[in-house]
Amino acid sequence: MSVHVPVRLGPAESKLIEQLTAAGAVAEAERLTGSGLPTRRVEAYHYTDLKQLLRAVPELAGAAEAASAPALRVAGAHQLMIANGIVQESGTAPAGVIVGKTTGGVLSTRDDIVTRLNNALVGEALTLELDGSVDPVIQIDRRTEGGAGHSTSAAKIYVGDRSSAVILETYSGSDEAHLGNHATYLALGKNAKVTHITVNLAGSKATHFATNEYHLAEGAQLRTLIINAGAALSRTQLFPKYEGAGAHADVTGLNLVSDGQHADITMDALHAVPHTSSKPLFKSIARGRSRAVVQGRLVVARDAQKTDAKLMSQGLMLSDEAEILAKPELEVYADDVVCGHGATSGQLDEDHMFYLLSRGIPKAEAETMLVRAFLAELIDPIEDQALNEALTDVVDGWLADDRK
Repeated sequence: MSVHVPVRLGPAESKLIEQLTAAGAVAEAERLTGSGLPTRRVEAYHYTDLKQLLRAVPELAGAAEAASAPALRVAGAHQLMIANGIVQESGTAPAGVIVGKTTGGVLSTRDDIVTRLNNALVGEALTLELDGSVDPVIQIDRRTEGGAGHSTSAAKIYVGDRSSAVILETYSGSDEAHLGNHATYLALGKNAKVTHITVNLAGSKATHFATNEYHLAEGAQLRTLIINAGAALSRTQLFPKYEGAGAHADVTGLNLVSDGQHADITMDALHAVPHTSSKPLFKSIARGRSRAVVQGRLVVARDAQKTDAKLMSQGLMLSDEAEILAKPELEVYADDVVCGHGATSGQLDEDHMFYLLSRGIPKAEAETMLVRAFLAELIDPIEDQALNEALTDVVDGWLADDRK
């Protein structure tokens, strides 16, 4: 006879259960009471043990009284703001853009604690309908302001058939021990072309969770770039689903971690129909006593013949104490596919360093040149010049912090 052993709940779990109950999400509160936060025994959280890493949860954030300056400015971008989970009023939208609001969560239900918490606690969501060749860049600036707070936000975005857009999402706020849980649902119509970039610039004491769910129709083309450069603890989850023949995505991501930081990018992709392709590429740079995690799973359904999917994770360690952990997976049920995965980690090439130093280049500058070369294939494909320069500034700023 099996004996049920009650889960020992910590302060973070107790506070989350209290917040779920107050929000009327009784079923989710009971689920969390019975299971607790995921530990390393849960495969998807093997390297990000939330029971150990998430020690405290602040009170739910109230309305923001004042907003700080944007953490990332892109010249010419049309800016929308979600402050402390509340969609803010915006000016006149560009041609082809319809801005609205809806209530409740936007993500598909799945057995994942971050997703379930967001769906249960989010109050209102930003909605965007994009049609035609949308210009300029659309920036969704999400922030948590004021004292330490637990903020949930969501955006639901539809890009019409044969339409194109560049969407930038930034996450920042006051320098407090915030917990942010953010969601994006992005659906691409037939032959739509979208670049979607998210940049985590949360404060050094913050915890940052983000979930991006993608749905690609026939012929849709998606490029993503996820950058984790802020927060003490961060986890970005990617759920691409290829639902139409000819759909393709270059799913890319970057962890930039310094001493004391833990950053995780986890992807679970589903090729659901024949003749789809993807090329996920994730990179991590770690310095000091820090940890970068990349987990990627490619699932090819039984009927998804002619799938072409290749997953790669690459890591660069700038200190002996740094950790880079990678776990690529393939789950293939079709028999006529081209699929593969790989992972590499190492330090700066000594021969390359010697060559640059022998040419009179200072060591710090030589290291910066090599790091930039390592990251070039992530940032170079971003065609909008102002956006490309802004992202380059994020990397340069992170590198400069090490020189202080």
